[in-house]
Amino acid sequence: MESCIFCQIAGNEIPTAFILEDELAVSFKDIEPRAPVHFLVIPRRHVASLNEARDPALLGHLLDFARQTAEKIGLEQYRLVINTGRDSGQAVFHLHLHVLGGRKLGWPPG
Repeated sequence: MESCIFCQIAGNEIPTAFILEDELAVSFKDIEPRAPVHFLVIPRRHVASLNEARDPALLGHLLDFARQTAEKIGLEQYRLVINTGRDSGQAVFHLHLHVLGGRKLGWPPG
């Protein structure tokens, strides 16, 4: 989807320093971090939200990719967040996982 900023990032149309990348996904620092460590994991192909995700293999890959990225940067404790829909806080309608860490995270989150 050409107007999707995350599609443009994943397609290397917007220069972005990837933490990790493979043929299915990329990870990069969030531009508005909510924790000392805050990065995003996105699929290279456009999926609007978790509600539209129909590929269990891709979803499993994204979770493992988040783990691999955390391992690469030495992050051992973290929270994974997937916002689905406008009322949950999803601002970019391309499936993405927030990985937050680097401090004690409170509960409940919101």
